[in-house]
Amino acid sequence: MDLLSKIVARAKANKQRIVLPEATEERTLRAADRVLADDIANIILIGNPDEINRLAAEWGLQNIGKATIIDPENNPKSEEYAALLAELRKKKGMTIEQARELVKNPLYLGCMIIKTEGADGQISGALSTTGDTLRPALQIIKCAPGITCVSGGMLLIAKQKQYGEDGVLVVGDVAVTPMPDANELAQIAVCTAQTAKSVAGFDDPRVAMLSFSTKGSAKHEVVDKVIEATKLAKELDPTLKVDGELQADAALVPAVGKKKAPGSDIAGNANVLVFPNLEVGNIGYKLVQRLGDAIAIGPILQGIARPVNDLSRGCSVDDIYYMVAITACQAMDAKK
Repeated sequence: MDLLSKIVARAKANKQRIVLPEATEERTLRAADRVLADDIANIILIGNPDEINRLAAEWGLQNIGKATIIDPENNPKSEEYAALLAELRKKKGMTIEQARELVKNPLYLGCMIIKTEGADGQISGALSTTGDTLRPALQIIKCAPGITCVSGGMLLIAKQKQYGEDGVLVVGDVAVTPMPDANELAQIAVCTAQTAKSVAGFDDPRVAMLSFSTKGSAKHEVVDKVIEATKLAKELDPTLKVDGELQADAALVPAVGKKKAPGSDIAGNANVLVFPNLEVGNIGYKLVQRLGDAIAIGPILQGIARPVNDLSRGCSVDDIYYMVAITACQAMDAKK
């Protein structure tokens, strides 16, 4: 069974409640229909029920009747949500009138449903920007305990099975924080290892903090940041298996790891890679994807107390379908 099939199977075994706030968007509605047909998750659609049902009939979708549909313009919980949102944002000067308008916004409404434990995760981005997806999540759901920065993890499935976990690597940050400081980089390490467990199903995440230096082979302030981040990651999660600073070959190739970092349990054996900044991470995964013909799945947003994931506006039905399963796996882990 390949990785995506395993993720779907885990989601199906413990169904979660996933909100799709862009419910009248064609790819989203088609993906929801497929998720419901395959019984992977309980779906909550936000939008006008008549329009959703009309579109489902027009596109020949047979399973949308299994979804819960919430109309943001006629929601019996609107006042309850508005009062809670105004309370959450009162220090920022939000009035009850402003809150009443915001809870009609499907992205905000979805996060309010999650906040009040009516759902377990949300996915948007087929129509919305990353900023629009993240803003309500950070204002309402907020970051996980001990975490102050959101990051993006990526699953890389390589043809070279000797690397990572039978060719699977989890990497971060590839999507959100441009220039993390040492503390933020440590958080990214912890969150990416958590993604490796909850989504990729790794029993034993082994984290390499990447640099252009291995164990003092080069001196620079950016190397010092990675060294400090490695120390802080161990303090943040004493159970985390992490080492750094390591060059990419030292992290992945046993012979190189043994030579460059003798005595390291991670060198040559890493299955989670943490990039020193977003520039390196984004360029690196795309080079591996294009030149190495690896499959890249994500980004998967990390660090939010309940999973809220972002899609590319060029996403496919398959992308949304699998992101529902990924979000469900994250949601299970967030409840532990």
